[in-house]
Amino acid sequence: MINTHFPWLTTIILLPLLAGLLIPILPDKEGKTVRWYALGVGLVELALIAFVSWRYYDFHDPAFQLVETYSWLPQLGINWSLGADDLSWPLVLLTGLVTTLSIFAGWQVKEKPRLFFFLMLAMYSAQIGVFLAKDILLFFLMWELELVPVYLLISIWGGAKCRYAATKFILYTALGSVFILVAALALAFYGDTVTFDIEALTLKQYPLGLELFVYAGFLIAFGVKLPIFPLHTWLPDAHGEASAPVSMILAGILLKMGGYALIRMNMEMLPDAHVFFAPVLIVLGIVNVVYGAFAAFGQTNLKRRMAYSSISHMGFVLIGIACFNDLGLSGAVLQMLSHGLIAASIFFLCGVTYERTHTLWLDEMSGLAQKMPKTFALFTAGCLASLALPGMSGFVGEITVFLGLITSDAYTPIFKAVVLALAAVGLILTPIYLLSTLRVLFYGAENAKSMQSSEEVESEQTSTSQAIFWSDAKPREIFITACLLIPIIGIGLYPKLATQTYDVKTVEVATHSHQVLEQDYPSEMPNLYASTKAPIVPQLPQTKAIGLISMNEWDKFISSNFT
Repeated sequence: MINTHFPWLTTIILLPLLAGLLIPILPDKEGKTVRWYALGVGLVELALIAFVSWRYYDFHDPAFQLVETYSWLPQLGINWSLGADDLSWPLVLLTGLVTTLSIFAGWQVKEKPRLFFFLMLAMYSAQIGVFLAKDILLFFLMWELELVPVYLLISIWGGAKCRYAATKFILYTALGSVFILVAALALAFYGDTVTFDIEALTLKQYPLGLELFVYAGFLIAFGVKLPIFPLHTWLPDAHGEASAPVSMILAGILLKMGGYALIRMNMEMLPDAHVFFAPVLIVLGIVNVVYGAFAAFGQTNLKRRMAYSSISHMGFVLIGIACFNDLGLSGAVLQMLSHGLIAASIFFLCGVTYERTHTLWLDEMSGLAQKMPKTFALFTAGCLASLALPGMSGFVGEITVFLGLITSDAYTPIFKAVVLALAAVGLILTPIYLLSTLRVLFYGAENAKSMQSSEEVESEQTSTSQAIFWSDAKPREIFITACLLIPIIGIGLYPKLATQTYDVKTVEVATHSHQVLEQDYPSEMPNLYASTKAPIVPQLPQTKAIGLISMNEWDKFISSNFT
């Protein structure tokens, strides 16, 4: 009988990759068989995730479930160790939905369809592997594996500057990954036992100096992927050049890997260092929110504007992580899930618009609502969700983060008031640039440049292509967008649809983080950061004021592990 002893997680990770290896031998000349095959694999994968979620996964248990451990590279101490908990499993569900829809969104790919869909399936496996890895080196390998498909997908099927954007992406993310490797080795080799198991590493006791060093390394690495200002500059270029299916995955899944890793590695594994970096995360989050909103407002390229909008919205994730309560952390996870759905829908609709107008420049488009009323309605719904309209998931995620910050007892009222005031600037700018985008794209008379572009393209194409050029959203495109908008509206009206999948875990992590805060600084609670001497970063108690590992400890560490 197939039950929980069956390697469900291994099957979920390897299925897309192994199925993709069969694509080169499929009998197909025009790419139609390949695309149906890839979509079928994506649907089977999504169905498998849903089945395991319904049949074998318990959302009321915060511990790792469906754990699988196999000796993989014993010489290096690396195990194929997998596990799912309430922090990773909701993101696995999100990955299954968004990636399957992105494969369906790539229906029009004509150039090298075999390679395109193979890379999409390989990336499918790597993304899920990141969320399910229970070994920190396996996590690192999965993190690296997903970089190659993204690089190729941008550089081959991207725009005019695709190679520049792809190279910038791989340089930023690969260099950031070096910090993951160094930090992981430092944690694994510290102490009497060497282990790469994430659960075991979480139970280890580290000197504060080592925790601060590792936390900073992780923050840089995961900050590139989130992304955090000023490590964000690869994202607008990547989105501006990537095709719509790739942009859906970039915004919907890849950015969430950074938020997930910050909670898993930084907050849960290094709670003492998190006390010191929490106010830094809030400051960085506010910079993301305000800078991203201002930068988005100044963009004239549609996809670059939405890319900076993503940077702004991901700032709320940083703020929620730093709240030291379950409400803030719950808001951070909800914001990741919500933004994954909203961003995927908006970038897909950007692609739908581009297929009709063959331009992304806002000054070359206007009056599209007359010829594309269905696209206009869908684009409006996506933008309203992004600007946090009540009744949609964006509102629930952001308001939960705000409530988490307001109710946090770790910060002074003045500090919280300043943070909220600055965040309000971003919230005010968001509807301005999103509604302005709708006005420019869909209202007014048709732009003369757009009309000229239309005539030029139509004169060079067949009658079939002419029909496609100015046609409204097709049933396939409406279906893809609806599959994203339905959960957006469902979560907005009934947030428990999402929160019940992770609440038990976020309460546990936030409670432990708050306990560390109280144990380390009992005399400063509440309002730890209220000190007039250090209004942001607290003073180190004598028991913690070591700054760095002592030389005796360092010599012992080196001699016990490397000699």
